[in-house]
Amino acid sequence: MTRIVVGVDGGGSGTRVIVTDEHGVELARADGDPSALRGGDADASACVIAAVVAEGLRTAGLIDTKPSVVCVGVAGAGREPERQALLQALVALRLGDDVVVHADATIALDDAFGDGPGIVLVAGTGSVAFGRGPTGTFGRCGGWGPVCGDEGSGAWIGRRALSVVTASADGREPETALVGAVLTAAQVTTAHDLIPWAAAVGPAGLAALVPAVLHCAEAGDLRANAVVSFAAEELVLHVRTLARRLFTDERAAAPVAFAGGLLDRRSLLRARVEHRLKSAVPGAVLDGRDVVPARGAVRGALRVLAAQ
Repeated sequence: MTRIVVGVDGGGSGTRVIVTDEHGVELARADGDPSALRGGDADASACVIAAVVAEGLRTAGLIDTKPSVVCVGVAGAGREPERQALLQALVALRLGDDVVVHADATIALDDAFGDGPGIVLVAGTGSVAFGRGPTGTFGRCGGWGPVCGDEGSGAWIGRRALSVVTASADGREPETALVGAVLTAAQVTTAHDLIPWAAAVGPAGLAALVPAVLHCAEAGDLRANAVVSFAAEELVLHVRTLARRLFTDERAAAPVAFAGGLLDRRSLLRARVEHRLKSAVPGAVLDGRDVVPARGAVRGALRVLAAQ
């Protein structure tokens, strides 16, 4: 009987699942709600993941099949206590015969470079860089969450856009197109309405302001452009830090790949990150292939299956 494996990418904006057979042949994909670990609520994340996995199996015509291995990469699972809590919650749901849990950046690195050296920069609702050096040493930079870090991420950009809007409303800064754009994106009437709105939406809601910020920047708004450029600097600093730690220094050749919705190849932010890398990390060798973290999770699942 053919064995089934499932790869899961759980982020702050959504969850993606890829179902394959034991040879890695893709059978189905499914997308669902965000499943990033927030506030240590592993059970909530596990329930979302289980629902999207079930949808993937239904799409593949395998509704009564239990996967042999489910490999899950989730934002917020970088620390061992959170990873273990999510693992136990998924095991309790009997998601598969074998379940493994990694941080989201780990599965992105696996898809980008396999077992080889490289740095993957992930920017979506949150941000993190993860890398492997030529000697096999691993390193991580960023990924401290929406309160302590996630510099250059969607939530980070959203928070800074709100600060620009409130400063402009106070007269501390000049007028900016961000005021109208952010109010429209948040579906509120005045800047004062942003106070309860921001308190209620969480990181994903803040990240939803990014398209408005990018639109204003592309239209030439100075404050929006400053926010985007600052975000690019923060993301490049992630890569520079790992280049120094894993590849001797920023001038040494280091493969670099991008993942996450903010670094789509058509994104203004990605263009600025690529441009800044040329001077800040001159050894960076950009890998332009699309990184699909869920595909990296499948690779991890197949590795576990082969070892059984």
